[in-house]
Amino acid sequence: MGKTDELVGVVDRAATAVTPTAPPARPSPARLLLALTAAAAVGITVLLLARAGVLDRPAVQAWRTVCLAITVQALPFLILGTVLSGAINAFVPADLFTRVLPRRAALAVPVAGVAGAVLPGCECASVPVANSLIRRGVTPAAAFAFLLSAPAINPIVLTATAVAFPGNPAMVAARLVASLATAAVMGWLWLCFGREKWLRPAVRHTGHQHGHSRWAEFRKGFQHDFLHAGGFLVLGAMAAATFNVAVPRTVLDAFSGSPWLSVLFLAGLAVLLAVCSEADAFVAASLTGFSPTARLAFMVVGPMVDLKLIALQAGTFGRAFAVRFSAATTVVAVAASVLTGGALL
Repeated sequence: MGKTDELVGVVDRAATAVTPTAPPARPSPARLLLALTAAAAVGITVLLLARAGVLDRPAVQAWRTVCLAITVQALPFLILGTVLSGAINAFVPADLFTRVLPRRAALAVPVAGVAGAVLPGCECASVPVANSLIRRGVTPAAAFAFLLSAPAINPIVLTATAVAFPGNPAMVAARLVASLATAAVMGWLWLCFGREKWLRPAVRHTGHQHGHSRWAEFRKGFQHDFLHAGGFLVLGAMAAATFNVAVPRTVLDAFSGSPWLSVLFLAGLAVLLAVCSEADAFVAASLTGFSPTARLAFMVVGPMVDLKLIALQAGTFGRAFAVRFSAATTVVAVAASVLTGGALL
């Protein structure tokens, strides 16, 4: 019986060795045809508009300038985030973050929020990094606290705030406190009410696989995250540019007189303008007709909830997550801004 079993095992291994591997999945002809048709339709539309002179109109030129400015401004930080995400996936040991963070999720949330200060990037960089942390075993609540705090309390942002508001260190302190409080509260809220089914993690393996080149895994991870997030970044920039061109300046002046409406208006404006967190302090400083608390809300809400960030979150974690998380973050950020502004400003 022993020889028979051994012979059967040899035959099974030989059969497995000669079994052809499945070819990689290819896009279906229907999807390819649809993509080519859409690309042709866009190209024809652009050519027709150019021939009609529509693209030379001032409003269209302003839209094009704003869209390009937002994209170019955010692109370096998106590259930084995808590089960090790929490096974490390929080179960092899988259990490093779970060993560094406290085991209790309630304590890991504020620690991850404070750790956001070490990433000198904007919200575009934090989304792929947070996604990579979740794939490495970090609890989503801690990863989301990091996602919110990283673009709001890193040294570059706080330095830019100090430069934009010279002689006003209270504004820098208020931004730090309100942003960190929002990140921690959102992490704790996810612990209490979050559902795993709301998340749609990227379909990609986690961590280094034995027998594979780490640099090849880094390249594949970077390529996947950058192409995946870059398209949503462009969509968000287009939406923000549309708002910039369509809404007249007189609308801003109509809301500056009311303390409560000014806070809500600037919070909503931060979502729509999608200004990078390294530059939003200078935009807030220019809004001299609004109260300090309203301008604080603009700087706290913007790095955590804006059009391009919502698009990036939807593309990375799924639309169900992005809608719920963005809405809750806006409410918490506005409340934290009002409380912190009332106490420090």
